[in-house]
Amino acid sequence: MTDDLVAALRPLLTAEASAEAHACGSDPGDLEQTVWLRLLERLETQGPPRSPADWLRRAVRAESRRTRRTAHRERPYGTEPADPAAPTPEQRAVAAARHRALREAVARLPGRCPRLLAALFSPEDLTYREIAGELGISQGSLGPERSRCLGCLRRLLAPEVASREARG
Repeated sequence: MTDDLVAALRPLLTAEASAEAHACGSDPGDLEQTVWLRLLERLETQGPPRSPADWLRRAVRAESRRTRRTAHRERPYGTEPADPAAPTPEQRAVAAARHRALREAVARLPGRCPRLLAALFSPEDLTYREIAGELGISQGSLGPERSRCLGCLRRLLAPEVASREARG
């Protein structure tokens, strides 16, 4: 029965949707598809309409009015909502994993190295004199100590970096 109803209503729906679509600024195919959906929903809940042709005409006009009302309320974005310069979620996840690996490696460094690197990369932008005073070492030994700490950090991170590279 449904197949017979669809076959009988298809030419009428195509004509009605084509006539109404231009007035509401919609695509005739979209309007047809929406009315078919409404018909299927109705068949499932209430059964077939008494006068399918009249119901179809009313449904097309109702959907056309709904589309016009919606179009008046919707406004396009002035710009794209997503900033193309912003990092993607994948890029943020990779960056977070790298920062976490770096923090863990710095925490595993020997002696004063974790405190020295934390002071060097502090957002307070400390001077060498302030860092030396904070760590209780001479300002002249800060450079060589920093070099040793960075060398240790490179050796700690080398196996992790080498294992993540694509091979072959």
